[in-house]
Amino acid sequence: MKLFLGSDHGGFELKSRIKKFITEKFPDFEVEDIGPDSAESVDYPAFGAAVGNKVVENLGSLGIVFCGSGIGISIAANKVKGVRCALANSVEMARLSREHNGANVLSMGERTAFIDEPEKIVETFLTTAVDAGERHEKRRGMLDNLITT
Repeated sequence: MKLFLGSDHGGFELKSRIKKFITEKFPDFEVEDIGPDSAESVDYPAFGAAVGNKVVENLGSLGIVFCGSGIGISIAANKVKGVRCALANSVEMARLSREHNGANVLSMGERTAFIDEPEKIVETFLTTAVDAGERHEKRRGMLDNLITT
């Protein structure tokens, strides 16, 4: 599975921590870090959109984005048609974002409080299947139809 990571300076340390976790826990994942390569100040919209574009271009892939709050970079990722980016600070939110909403990008805030350990949230996101049931499929279709160009 291809996995794309990106952050701004406010999420750089958490991205680095999660990248190490993923490469150790999920050796079969092909992880591509879109950047940045340091904690120097950068603009989160560029990195959120870059991860979103990579996920859409690589069918079946997933992404994880990080910034200080997780909010700004999730908004940027969600501007890319075909992206469903969900901000999660708990295992339950990560699970529901995949099962019900078919999220293909996870967003996390380095400067925020987590209900569960970030590694557990990521593990849940990466291992939870999308519920193919009619009820959720219908609603995901409705979400797709809300996107305009």
